[in-house]
Amino acid sequence: MIGRYRWWIGTLLFLSTVINYIDRQTLSVLAPHLKTEFGWSNASFAWIIIAFRLAYTLMQAIGGPLLDRFGTRRGLTLTVLWYSTIAMLTSVATGFKSFCTLRFLLGAGEAGNWPGATKAVAEWFPRRERGWAVALFDSGSSFGAAIASVLVPFLYAYLGGWRPAFVITGTLGFLWVIAWRGSYHPPETHPRLGAAEREMILADRAEEKTQDTPGTAAVSGVEAEGPLVSTAALLRFPQTWGTLAARGLTDPVWFMITDWFAIYLVSRGFRLEETALGFWVPFLAADLGNFFGGGVSSALIRRGWSVGRARRTLIVAGGFGVLALIPAALSSRFLVLVACFAIATFSYAVMSTMALALPADLFENRAVASVAGLAGAAAGAGTLVSTYFIGIVADRFSFRPILITASLVPLAAAVLAVALVRNTAASGRGVLKVI
Repeated sequence: MIGRYRWWIGTLLFLSTVINYIDRQTLSVLAPHLKTEFGWSNASFAWIIIAFRLAYTLMQAIGGPLLDRFGTRRGLTLTVLWYSTIAMLTSVATGFKSFCTLRFLLGAGEAGNWPGATKAVAEWFPRRERGWAVALFDSGSSFGAAIASVLVPFLYAYLGGWRPAFVITGTLGFLWVIAWRGSYHPPETHPRLGAAEREMILADRAEEKTQDTPGTAAVSGVEAEGPLVSTAALLRFPQTWGTLAARGLTDPVWFMITDWFAIYLVSRGFRLEETALGFWVPFLAADLGNFFGGGVSSALIRRGWSVGRARRTLIVAGGFGVLALIPAALSSRFLVLVACFAIATFSYAVMSTMALALPADLFENRAVASVAGLAGAAAGAGTLVSTYFIGIVADRFSFRPILITASLVPLAAAVLAVALVRNTAASGRGVLKVI
């Protein structure tokens, strides 16, 4: 890919996210069968999800700084090897406790994907392309969920049960690691990167550094890396809190859909075997939302909009679009329900793409994975709380109040992002960039 090797790196990040989601969605797609076999209630199944989210949340906060310390190549290698091994071991689970333990370990491994991918985007892509690059790798989540919704039922039906499904989906990560280790090095030292593309990437870094700190220049076009920044120092910036809000109040909506959609359809009287086509429509819509958000924000930046203004505008638009979950909660027609979910996931994905780009937009490379990890931890904490209440409310009442609440929370995220993700006196002075 002469002159566009960075997009091969972006493709590998996309594939890691696809595999990440196939591994985690295997359980969600099989949930109706597993609930019947093991006699779980919705509340019991919620605790299995919570085990995953607890580890995922803790390791987002810990894993981000570790990725900044270990580097993108080694960090993502270890991450994928870990969760692929655990995904395969889930095939030997025997009941509630073993599922909780294995999902906890899976969450610990999968947590590194988003901080690592965000750090890779900051290393490889100029500002005008980061929206597209984030859209590419983040679309792997919905693409992976869509693949799992078709692949896993097929494996279950034709391989004699749920255990082989976990084994087969778990092997995909090992194939990815081979391609990753053979392809990834930093742009400064990559042996197969063309001179023109290397110069373009490093020149954009130098320009960004000069814009942030007027009167300074990067040496040889490469931004000088300073010391790692502590979590306490990062939390002093309102921009950090805006980034945390953009993830922490929107990701729970996505995970509510990915974790519970199959169970929700069954609760409404639909059989999964008869609704397979509609099952993946919301996930396809999320893919389109990723690229719509990335493409529109990049186009706005090329037209002269500031990065911050472009990101905030799309976050607000996405927040209003998630309101489509309200008619979904009230409709009993399958096609209307699926269409409303599709609008909501499309809008969520627009917000998510912008939120995932913010750490690279706002902070120097030495802090990108740390901030992305904190944002992921905020998303995990929100998802832990929401998952606990979803199990209780679904058992005692229905999914209707859950969907109505989920439609309103992203608007709060949009308000906080608009208020906090702005230039301040600290912008361009140290680790914080001008946005």
